[in-house]
Amino acid sequence: MEIKIIPCLNDNYSYLIFNKNKKIACVVDPSEAKPIIDVIEKNKIDLKYILNTHHHYDHVGGNKELKEKYNSKIVGFKYDKDRIPEIDITVEDNQIWKNENFEIKIYHIPGHTSGHIAFHFFKEKKIFTGDTLFSLGCGKIFEGTYEQMFNSLNKIKKLPKDTQIYCGHEYTLQNGNFCLANDASNLKLRKKITKVKKKLQNNLPSIPTILADEIECNIFLKAKNLESFSKLRDLKDNF
Repeated sequence: MEIKIIPCLNDNYSYLIFNKNKKIACVVDPSEAKPIIDVIEKNKIDLKYILNTHHHYDHVGGNKELKEKYNSKIVGFKYDKDRIPEIDITVEDNQIWKNENFEIKIYHIPGHTSGHIAFHFFKEKKIFTGDTLFSLGCGKIFEGTYEQMFNSLNKIKKLPKDTQIYCGHEYTLQNGNFCLANDASNLKLRKKITKVKKKLQNNLPSIPTILADEIECNIFLKAKNLESFSKLRDLKDNF
């Protein structure tokens, strides 16, 4: 399985996941169609599926054009079927969705939105977390509650520590500055931020990140209880 990280809009990432031999692919959260089409045409790939973590426009903006061009099927959470444009296949929490060469476990991880899900390619130890878990951060709470977001992050936190995390935005350095302001003595965090800066200076994405690093460095994953998490989320909103 190969993953192409595709920058979209200002700071979004979409991910093209494909099998090198069969040349079939799925794409996670296509913010816009053109950058996805460019990669598909260059690699001569058949785009079978579009996977949406949630309904926000910067994650579904390319759905319609990609579906029309490639006859792709759009996959999303069953309770978001009225909010995800052009949806074809609905999935639910803890379902194993298997098609072609893709085998994915679905996690319902509300907080950012009520219908947010993650796509976990569990055999490959890769998870696509949309706007719930970022590298060194977590998503804003728009539709859900602090408790939902806290529980969603803890669900991800229980995965194998070598799981690679692919999130929806390039927010890592900004998130890291907030973590550092509240966890200044964390040497592993300082080292991670140094590595992130080097990647960004070389026009490379800071993603993927590894769950083990996030558990040690991401202050939201280090929160011991709902009260401390809620305070941190409020502080980040005004950082």
